[in-house]
Amino acid sequence: MGFIIKLLITAAAAMLSAYILPGVHIDSFLTALILALVLAVLNAIVRPVLVFLTIPVTVLTLGLFLLVINALIILLADWLVAGFDVSGFFAALLFSLVLSIITAIIDMIF
Repeated sequence: MGFIIKLLITAAAAMLSAYILPGVHIDSFLTALILALVLAVLNAIVRPVLVFLTIPVTVLTLGLFLLVINALIILLADWLVAGFDVSGFFAALLFSLVLSIITAIIDMIF
């Protein structure tokens, strides 16, 4: 039950983030739900591999390279989910930051 609620919160945060940011477009709430599911899978499978492979760069940049990894995961989700469009790398970077902030705020409330 908690996973479904987390998916719904992430989908709502993605819709809100897409509304706020130029360069990011989500067609419908169903697309946002699919995006939330795809992001959950990518964060569970792809992100740990990327983090492990980029440990030297991450240490060298004092952890800031993790923002690049988040943006790459958003771009991969853009490629996988029809109806979710991100115009470029910086839009993906901003989207990942705003999505993280909104999700954290909503998680604190609920």
